[in-house]
Amino acid sequence: MVRHIVMFKLKAFATPAEKQAKMEEIKTRLEALKDKIDVLRSIRVDFNINPEETWDLILTTELDTLQDVNTYANHPEHVAVAKGIIGPVKADRACVDYAY
Repeated sequence: MVRHIVMFKLKAFATPAEKQAKMEEIKTRLEALKDKIDVLRSIRVDFNINPEETWDLILTTELDTLQDVNTYANHPEHVAVAKGIIGPVKADRACVDYAY
């Protein structure tokens, strides 16, 4: 099994409420991919609650193989969320994939 973890730092928003709404949209759209991409074993999005830290969101997915990570990453449904929803508000991204 492979755990694929991605952290996102978002760009500045006009208000905290606007940022929270976008984070909720990202969470909803990413977690909905579970029913659309068959290689996903699990997917979860959480919000950072520590204002002293850099990252805003963490995405944790579990897949069977590293090839499945690639399949997920290039799936049209994932690409639509990554480019259309996250891309315009993403300031930075970090990722790690590990076997467990």
